Amino acid sequence: MSDQTPNLSLPFIMPAQAQKHVTHNEAIELLDMLVQLTLESSMAVTPPSAPTEGQSWALGVGATGDWVGQDGLIATWRGGGWLFVAPRDGWLAWVRDIAELQVLNGGQWVTKGADPETQNLPMVGVNATADITNRLVVSSDATLLNNAGAGHQVKINKSGAADTASLLYQSGWSGRAEMGLSGSDDFSIKVSADGATWESAIGIDSAIGRVRINQLLHVAPGAAPANPEAGDIYFDSSAVKLRCYDGGVWRDLF
Repeated sequence: MSDQTPNLSLPFIMPAQAQKHVTHNEAIELLDMLVQLTLESSMAVTPPSAPTEGQSWALGVGATGDWVGQDGLIATWRGGGWLFVAPRDGWLAWVRDIAELQVLNGGQWVTKGADPETQNLPMVGVNATADITNRLVVSSDATLLNNAGAGHQVKINKSGAADTASLLYQSGWSGRAEMGLSGSDDFSIKVSADGATWESAIGIDSAIGRVRINQLLHVAPGAAPANPEAGDIYFDSSAVKLRCYDGGVWRDLF
């Protein structure tokens, strides 16, 4: 026979037990805490400096101080100390700081009957776990961003010219290519063989649009394009010439 009830974990008075009033009072105290449960907050991580007898908090991730190591539990101030209880899915509580009735579902306190909150979320993980740095994490075969009007833009903003706003391409979690505004407002493309040493390939001046190629430019040999436009350049593999189309004929550049 268990010495606790299955739902609220209230202690039973056992046969021939001494000090029966201790067990009885413990059960009464737990009932007083859990029946008509009221929480000061359902995402608390920092203990209050002056808790009031009977006040309770549901603890979030990263609890500090006297609550360290008690993530996910309910902490209540009783008799000058903290009493911790593990809640179960389905428990209801009135949460004072948001004035909402919440239910524990999947280990998370959610507002009962309310639409999911979609604004000002601290982080979102889709098939993955978000963290304090990567607040949006998506793990999937593909990600689709579709237009809902005349077009669609993906925007990466930075607060100052010396900051970075870029797309980083990785292999095995190590950077291999990056393009964007890296430390200035000039657009650049750079590559790396090991994720540590980077080589700039192309830079575009933000003021005048001038393109800068930092290493060799390779034009693969081939035949003349079928429908050239003025300014097209190709390397003629037959004549071994670099040629440019002036809008009417091809001109040899060398």
